[in-house]
Amino acid sequence: MERQGVDMPHVECKDQELQPLGESKEQQQCEESREDEAGRGSASANRQLMMLEGKSGSYFSSLESSIDNLKKRAQELIENINESRQKDHALMTNFRDSLKIKVSDLTEKLEERMYQIYNHHNKIIQDKLQEFTQKMTKISNLETELKQVCHTVETVYKDLCIQPEATTLEEEQAHKDGEC
Repeated sequence: MERQGVDMPHVECKDQELQPLGESKEQQQCEESREDEAGRGSASANRQLMMLEGKSGSYFSSLESSIDNLKKRAQELIENINESRQKDHALMTNFRDSLKIKVSDLTEKLEERMYQIYNHHNKIIQDKLQEFTQKMTKISNLETELKQVCHTVETVYKDLCIQPEATTLEEEQAHKDGEC
């Protein structure tokens, strides 16, 4: 990138110091005008005024040229900034789209993995439920058998308890009958 500077000619030279590389035309004229001022007074003032008026035309054209260059440079900088912003916007848009695709892919993989885990757990749960059902059926069968055993024990107990009483009553009856 080329850096452009603005060269502006000096109108007044009274306070200028000499430059080591050489004197310009303007500096020589200023020195001559200083010498003339000392000797001539008002005539030199008129002459200086005419010199300034001649220089002012070139000064203003140079100034306008410099201002135009600055305006062009500012416009170029603004255009460069806008281009950079458009590139940044395009980059962010591409990044967002890429990120959406990656997130979508990751979500699909996660969902697929989740369903695999569900299927695995469903199989385990199904096996446990089947085992539970079998055990409940076995418990129900054992309960039925236990009820039958209890009923049988109850019947045997009743038979055992009723027979001795019945024989004792009959024996007592017979014994009473025998005494008579």
